[in-house]
Amino acid sequence: MKWASAISEKSGLKDAIQECVTGLRAQLGDEEPDLAVIFASPHHQSGYDDVVPMIRKLLPSARAFGCSGGGIIGNGEEVEQRAGLSITAAVLPDVEIVEFHLDGDSLPDLDAGPDTWEALVNVTDSQDPQFVVLADPYSFPVQNLILGLDFAFSRAAKIGGLASGAQQQGGNALFLGDQTYHSGAVGLAFHGNIAVDTVVAQGCRPVGHTMRITESRSNILVGLDGQTPMVVLKELFENSGERDRGLMRNSLFLGVVMDELLDDPKQGDFLIRNVVGMDERTGNLAIGELLKEGQVVQFHLRDAETSTDDLTAVLERYATENRENQIQGALLFSCLGRGENLYGKPNHDSGIFHDKLGSVPLGGFFCNGEIGPVSGTTFLHGYTSSFGIFRSKS
Repeated sequence: MKWASAISEKSGLKDAIQECVTGLRAQLGDEEPDLAVIFASPHHQSGYDDVVPMIRKLLPSARAFGCSGGGIIGNGEEVEQRAGLSITAAVLPDVEIVEFHLDGDSLPDLDAGPDTWEALVNVTDSQDPQFVVLADPYSFPVQNLILGLDFAFSRAAKIGGLASGAQQQGGNALFLGDQTYHSGAVGLAFHGNIAVDTVVAQGCRPVGHTMRITESRSNILVGLDGQTPMVVLKELFENSGERDRGLMRNSLFLGVVMDELLDDPKQGDFLIRNVVGMDERTGNLAIGELLKEGQVVQFHLRDAETSTDDLTAVLERYATENRENQIQGALLFSCLGRGENLYGKPNHDSGIFHDKLGSVPLGGFFCNGEIGPVSGTTFLHGYTSSFGIFRSKS
């Protein structure tokens, strides 16, 4: 297995593709890639339908896959608010690549059996597939697809994001095989000698201590360790420093431990969800997630410094746990709310990735929503960076 990544800021589509392919050839030598993952900024929107034919002409052996993005990542660089096109290519011996395109009305009912979902994506659970999924946010219910894939392929990694760059339906592009689509979802299922590790950085840090939900109704948090949530929050506010008090006013989140067997949850073990409302009369909080009594939760805060610390922590944890694994390539699905607007400098997330994991070829884009697992269950996130890290099984 061998990966390479290249990026171009040339404004002309043909020139940008040629620059990327030249960069890939320099990295791959005489090896022909089996996969080309393409991300293109809206500056190339008029040529979206020409992207795949142009690349297939220069890389005829490669399966094309990708989408449009409001910001583009390639070769460790993040290009925002200007023309960008990246191609990340892979030579994948002993790996089967299965493509699928789905329309919003083609999904099975959520109570359909696993065999229905297997037929939908043309692989079986026994093949031990790993998935990368890209979807158009205007036309496809990606949450339902995630639920179905988790149900039918519980062991499989699922990673990806929602296409971005367009302001209305039909404006985004999804690249797959020989086609360009402007709605639905596209995906790849890999099986064979390939493993996909996932790292999800949700950009938050915990404050206070863990608590257990003692009462809830749907997404309404009513009781925490027998107290109303507002009482808990007021105590937390009074015991916090000035910086954290400021963040509690506009950047407060609830982290929910999704693995019921975790006794000592750490950063990265929480599913981060918005606090969407407060009722001072009852002391209840409305949370952007269905809650269950007995779940362990902890309040979290987010800002640029916290997001940096979180990304550093989860990548260091991955690097420590995977010292023996030979990482070959990676894809990064990062939120449009991250990048230079949040950090005030370019190449933030990709820079930390390379600092912790070395010079691994890295491509990706800035998404309208990021797909990635927390404690074995896949979710659609916001403000997150989701990494898919590729290596051989053997």
